[in-house]
Amino acid sequence: MSALAGSLADLIDTIETSPVADRDITARALAYVRDGVLTGEGPTTAGRVHFSRSLDRDDAAWCERILTATAVARQPVSRAEAEALFQIDAAATERVDNGRFDDLLAKAVVHHAAAASGLPVPPRAVALAPDTAIESWAPARAADISVDVLEWIAAQMRGKRHGNRKLGAMVAGLAGAAAALPLAQSLPAFTDLAL
Repeated sequence: MSALAGSLADLIDTIETSPVADRDITARALAYVRDGVLTGEGPTTAGRVHFSRSLDRDDAAWCERILTATAVARQPVSRAEAEALFQIDAAATERVDNGRFDDLLAKAVVHHAAAASGLPVPPRAVALAPDTAIESWAPARAADISVDVLEWIAAQMRGKRHGNRKLGAMVAGLAGAAAALPLAQSLPAFTDLAL
């Protein structure tokens, strides 16, 4: 086992066995997934053929495993974790995961946005599950989401090669509902991002 793999193994051990952990640990574990997507090498790609800049089902499964681990299961998704997911999204120019990562990214970002805005959110295992519809728990009104959080999401999505349709549609709905707010003028055209 390489030093790199040992470090990831230590992070995984901490988040899967500790009763509670700092969410920065999960963000660091997600960085290993990002590096594996970028290079096609590393502990998250070991034992399988993986092309650089490609995101596959195993990469999405790594992200889900990390984000729903025991130590962070009852904590809302942090900004650092959401940023790590945006970095993975940007690193992947090819997708062979049947849409699972895009679903996970959208749910994790909205989970963070709602919690950072003081709204209650379901546990990660429920909110991030593939069979849970994001609309079943996500905020429906833009007025409920912090302006700072909406601006942060807009900055993360601006200028991306490929937009996340689910996240774009959710944010477009929130931005559309907030058309009367001054923030709406500073947001990018989410309808373009959602296409």
